[in-house]
Amino acid sequence: MTIQPGDTIPDTTIQVIDGAIRPGHTGELFAGRKVLLFGLPGAFTPTCSNKHLPGYISHYAEFQQRDINVMCLAVNDAYVMQAWAAAQQVPAGLLMLADGNASFTRALGLELDGTAFGMGLRTRRFALYAEDDVVRVLQVEAPGELRVSSAEAMLAAIGH
Repeated sequence: MTIQPGDTIPDTTIQVIDGAIRPGHTGELFAGRKVLLFGLPGAFTPTCSNKHLPGYISHYAEFQQRDINVMCLAVNDAYVMQAWAAAQQVPAGLLMLADGNASFTRALGLELDGTAFGMGLRTRRFALYAEDDVVRVLQVEAPGELRVSSAEAMLAAIGH
């Protein structure tokens, strides 16, 4: 079942990339904070690399001004996410979450079966806004789209 507004973020282990790679727990990452989490099918894929992540990079300061922590989730290993962050010049503080086994993605109910494209299990394209571990806004994209989970759409949806 897909997570919904009002639900608590599930607590799972995850690899966190903020320059270096470190283990983390989603419960700790979301507790006591405002968080914008966006998920995407994969590092180095066209829409993710050309539009989705770059939108959050270009609007990162606006999220910071609102005291919102930004995190990017993908079912990739930590080394791929680290290399992608370097290639995309992700600013310090914008956390990349490597969900190599898709445990967090599955716990959110936001998995995508990409086997028809040779990609296996991946994260659906989405964005959510949470305050102190509770989902307030959830935007899940229709297949092949990038509209409701973009940085611009989420800034408008949050409306702070």
